[in-house]
Amino acid sequence: MKAVIPLAGKGTRLRPHTHLTPKPLVNVAGKPVMSYILDDLQALGVDEIVFIVGYLQDTIRGYMAEAYPSIKPHYTVQEVQDGTAGAVALARPWADEDLLILFVDTLFDADLSLSKTLDPSKGGIIWAKEVEDYQRFGVIVTDDQGHMTRIVEKPSEPISKLANIGLYYIRDHELLFKGIDHTLASDPGPSGEYYLTDAFQYMVDQGSLIETAPVEGWYDCGKVDALLDTNRHLVSTTRGGVATSATVEESDVSPQSRIEDGAQVLRSRVGPNVTIEAGAHVEGSDLEDVIIGREARVTGSRLRDSIVGAQALIEGFNGSLSVLDHSEVVAGD
Repeated sequence: MKAVIPLAGKGTRLRPHTHLTPKPLVNVAGKPVMSYILDDLQALGVDEIVFIVGYLQDTIRGYMAEAYPSIKPHYTVQEVQDGTAGAVALARPWADEDLLILFVDTLFDADLSLSKTLDPSKGGIIWAKEVEDYQRFGVIVTDDQGHMTRIVEKPSEPISKLANIGLYYIRDHELLFKGIDHTLASDPGPSGEYYLTDAFQYMVDQGSLIETAPVEGWYDCGKVDALLDTNRHLVSTTRGGVATSATVEESDVSPQSRIEDGAQVLRSRVGPNVTIEAGAHVEGSDLEDVIIGREARVTGSRLRDSIVGAQALIEGFNGSLSVLDHSEVVAGD
């Protein structure tokens, strides 16, 4: 089994942080968003991945070489942002076996091992999350056996509450690429893009049985406020705690927070939903719903709903901000 991960987008909803950092490498709870997915793939035994790259692609390549040397990567560049079908089409030269296709705008609690036990008569799996606000999503309509019959974007009527989360296993990869070819030869969607879900519709129309599978959790990482919400989930469940090499003195620290190696927290309040990354220094400050990047320095400040980049300097600021690596915000300057 191989994986396909489209990464070519510019991450405009996460600016300014994506001016310097590709969206998949923006940190949440102390790890790049993409690394959570890569760890799941390695645990599944997937060691060959096709990356569809574009914006800041050299940073992606460098990160993979350093952080995941055991993974065999293939890189192909999406020169034109023509949609998800166009992106996955570029993986064709390496698509000679079963495929997992993953979009890294979100994290998920999903059982990927279902791909190894799928009935031989089935063509693939689409993971989905039941939601109440179905009008915001593409939803999957199923038959009585739980097989996809169609995907409808942002329906006005409650035809389904199964939101498409962007996680797919395709066993019948040859039919998938026939579907992609058919999609790319048709008129684009309303946004001028070609959608991978239309290729799945082609597969279903040709008789392929694509099963739906539930996910326990689905966490958006594509916007600043959503990234902070996902940080909250992670630090309050699996990623919270104070590293043994961190220094915490005369401070009140919420158990729903994360303080990493070498960080210093002095005379401060660290409220819930806070990550203080390695080597950061926080002094005389009050933090809540905040991510502080590695080796950043925050003094005499009260921060809420904020993301502070690595090695940034914040002094005497009261409020919310979102600043790049190496930025300086000094009250009164």
